[in-house]
Amino acid sequence: MAQPIIMTIDDEPHVLNAIARDLQAHYRSDYRIVKASSGPEALETAREFKRRNAPIALFLVDQRMPAMSGIEFLEEAIKLYPESRKVLLTAYADTDAAIASINAIDLDYYLMKPWDPPEERLYPVLDDLLSDWQATVPAPYDGIRVAGTLWSASSHNVKEFLARSQIPYQWLDIEKNAEARELVEASSEGRPRLPVVLFPDGSVQENPDLRSLAEKVGLGTPDLQSFYDLIVVGAGPAGLAAAVYGASEGLRTIVIEKDAAGGQAGTSARIENYLGFPKGISGADLTRRATTQAKRLGAEILTAREVTELRVEDPYRIVTLDDGTELNCHALLISTGVRIRELDVPGIDAFTGASVYYGAATSEAVHYQGKKVVVIGGANSAGQGAMFLSRFASEVTILIRGDSLKKSMSQYLIDQIEATENISLRVNTEVTEAAGADRLESITMKNNATGETDTVPADAMFIFIGAVPHSDIVAGIVERSEAGFILTGQDLIRDGRRPKNWRPRRDPFLLETSVPGIFAAGDVRHGVVRRVASAVGQGSVTVNFVHKYLETV
Repeated sequence: MAQPIIMTIDDEPHVLNAIARDLQAHYRSDYRIVKASSGPEALETAREFKRRNAPIALFLVDQRMPAMSGIEFLEEAIKLYPESRKVLLTAYADTDAAIASINAIDLDYYLMKPWDPPEERLYPVLDDLLSDWQATVPAPYDGIRVAGTLWSASSHNVKEFLARSQIPYQWLDIEKNAEARELVEASSEGRPRLPVVLFPDGSVQENPDLRSLAEKVGLGTPDLQSFYDLIVVGAGPAGLAAAVYGASEGLRTIVIEKDAAGGQAGTSARIENYLGFPKGISGADLTRRATTQAKRLGAEILTAREVTELRVEDPYRIVTLDDGTELNCHALLISTGVRIRELDVPGIDAFTGASVYYGAATSEAVHYQGKKVVVIGGANSAGQGAMFLSRFASEVTILIRGDSLKKSMSQYLIDQIEATENISLRVNTEVTEAAGADRLESITMKNNATGETDTVPADAMFIFIGAVPHSDIVAGIVERSEAGFILTGQDLIRDGRRPKNWRPRRDPFLLETSVPGIFAAGDVRHGVVRRVASAVGQGSVTVNFVHKYLETV
């Protein structure tokens, strides 16, 4: 935590310097001494400290100041720092006003001028007040703060990005926290655009886009080169594995991710069947480890930047970023993964990102303590999400259209769900409507076996219903399946014939697309086993084929 502040205010320069000198002599090792020559100046300084969440332990204020008296200043200052200790410096003629302010503003003490010798008349008083402040006032959070409402999709997006990027932050709900609401209003001109992100240096971003937020928190653009041996688009398990192996084997490698690293796996509350982690590991922790490893080996990781265009100009593959920057490479890996298919039912769109979430939304689960939540889907990601949510919610209801979880969920998760008292399962059931005012309040369900419908209360819904590939970037460039998944290797050979316009005198490598030198790995590939271990394996193996391809360039 930053040093707490002692602020002293006096309009007479020689008095101000003298009191600051005495304070420095006794408190400088434990406190930061700040001085101001007027009430208005001190008030603006205090507002800036409040924006930074810097703690002010004590105000030592002269009563007689022309622009604003000491009592007038303290009346305003306690609105910002109600728990700070308040001491008034007075002349003998001001004692009545000082005594009256004990009740009016809860003044802690008043000192008569002069205060010499400070060892007898100043330090003992302040020591006692500061000791009491330290014992009763919790240390303020000195990191990034995000202020908004739980029912704001933009607030959810910022929190999710910070959480998945392993950036600590404090959430301030302006609907529940009056001080947070006042802070937002004071930090914004006019009506604020939520969320408001407050940084320790005092700067503020209103409803920031992910790129500007990433740059501010230290995830900004590295010194990009114009050419790389290997460009990886997508920083899920497959992309990060390729970065680790590519960089470790001497390839100039960069990974480009439009959101936060980790992909869909990065949102998983706990992965319990990944080799080497007998107690399981969260997707966020696995992502952090992989990212750190890739960077240590020399790979560059570029987050919150999107590849908007891809073209082939042999022997180069060229990607264009969202700011127009072009990067060239010999080999390109598409590991963009999938997104969760959206649920198409009446009423749901209004709540997306604000009580309806696609994925585990681990950043939001804690806000549904004691609430009733619904999980849609029957695969492992749904099971992992339900188990995580059960730590907070009073009731977790899993809805699946099939008649059993065994068709799509690992047995270890089924066993855990059956043993968890606050998780229930409804089979042969689908949601037909979502309802509420500014947030989800209820859902209507239909039992497809009986035709019966039922409307039940629901505070939040977490959806895991199939996958849609992130492959638009290669549309019209490489061959894809009807569902949009990228075809690779032997899937490209039809009736013994290689892909159209294929020039090399060899078949496509195992993970190579219909364009030589462009590879695909992970969930974006056609026909893959969707497991983290599988994606890591594909990303790792891709580097072997990249080397073989580079031998021919």
